[in-house]
Amino acid sequence: MSSLDFSTTLGNAWFPSPIFTASGCASSGRELAQFFPLHDLGAVVTKSVMSKARNGRPTPRMAETPSGMLNSIGLQGPGIDAFIAKDIPYLVSQKARIIVSIAGETVEEYSTLARKLRSVSGISAVEVNISCPNVENRGLVFACDPEASRRVIDGVRRTLGGELPIIAKLSPDVTDLVSIAKGVVDAGADALALINTVLGMVINLDTLRPHLGGKTGGLSGPAIRPIAVRAVYQVHDAMPKIPILGMGGISSGRDALEIIAAGASGVSIGTASFGNPTALIKIQDELKDLLIAKGFTSLRDAVGYAHRASEEE
Repeated sequence: MSSLDFSTTLGNAWFPSPIFTASGCASSGRELAQFFPLHDLGAVVTKSVMSKARNGRPTPRMAETPSGMLNSIGLQGPGIDAFIAKDIPYLVSQKARIIVSIAGETVEEYSTLARKLRSVSGISAVEVNISCPNVENRGLVFACDPEASRRVIDGVRRTLGGELPIIAKLSPDVTDLVSIAKGVVDAGADALALINTVLGMVINLDTLRPHLGGKTGGLSGPAIRPIAVRAVYQVHDAMPKIPILGMGGISSGRDALEIIAAGASGVSIGTASFGNPTALIKIQDELKDLLIAKGFTSLRDAVGYAHRASEEE
């Protein structure tokens, strides 16, 4: 069998595999650890954590949709102090590489979270989930506002210094994703996570009311994969040197290779794990086989290949 360098980098962080969990879909890894060793993955991206414990949104919180699902969990979680005390030590004990996802309602909350993480060992990178409503601006999502996005990333960068790579997680629900991506990179993001879920809604036909307790929810699964591929392609085209963690409906090695060819240096798997807890390992193995079959000797050679192929025509 041909040798393959399957490793990737996001900022100054190195990972042996490009396959990661998606934030929110595996909590802090305990559930998936029943099925395979967490250190076999590139990294575990934790569920977005906030300053205080949150109960989340009212039920129902999930709904199946054609080729996907809606979720409206509402960032339920233990809060940063409990997370640092319990979840990080667990992941370290499993020899997992850790990307901590943080979320906040204000610019200052993001900076406070980053300050608490700065002294914690064992973290490879910080994902800054700016796809949350901004309570300082009447519920507008940070990632839909170029200026608010920049302010959050700038605050986290100033707090962390150059110690940990910052991955900015962006929403696809904008008219000009490239300009927002450029803004957060200018503010100090080392990499981008594309895409978060797409805002959607389901009406319950028995009650003729919104099915989800929170009314709207995030659409994930294969239904959004073409949106994710488009977003990754456009952003990589504009900023080819910025690493992208691609996600959105990836459920096979072929899907993973597609988003890598579009420009992703890593791939996060979320919804696929709900139907098959070993999906990440299956996708990882399939991707390795595909890269070798297509004659690649390193993952890096495949990143953004679709752009080079277009130039050659």
